[in-house]
Amino acid sequence: MLLSVLRVLWSYLHLHSFLFTVVPRKPMSLHSLPSLNMIENTLATQIIGAAIDVHRELGPGLLESIYEECLAMELRKRGVPFEQQAHVPVIYKGERVRNDLRLDIWVDRKVIVEVKAVEVLHPIHWAQIMSYLKLTNNRLGLLMNFNVELMKNGVERVTNRMY
Repeated sequence: MLLSVLRVLWSYLHLHSFLFTVVPRKPMSLHSLPSLNMIENTLATQIIGAAIDVHRELGPGLLESIYEECLAMELRKRGVPFEQQAHVPVIYKGERVRNDLRLDIWVDRKVIVEVKAVEVLHPIHWAQIMSYLKLTNNRLGLLMNFNVELMKNGVERVTNRMY
């Protein structure tokens, strides 16, 4: 039964092959134009490396503002483009809100870094960075909690529909 269905389907496709066009895919080189995901992931790797270096030097237990400033210093030393305490206007129903959104660190206007120094990250922290991603139309954010024993345990990647 299955074989006869496949034969009928094959003959139909063969007879109506003019409806279908097979376009050979062009081979892509990894060194051709990088996708935005590749750019964002490369930036994220650099940011995480800088955060690990800051955490190795200072350890847990300090204020967020100190970690933020040291992370900014480390990114600057590495030549990573960023804005610290970046002001982003908020538009509500076509009108600009008086208060701007403030991002801790906005790397190359592609990756948002939210610095924390808390005992435990709460759902509100994820909601906060998701709101930032939506309002800036960015796709990747890093929620970084420096109040941990190992920095790799304090890094959370937050995505806004990576496409």
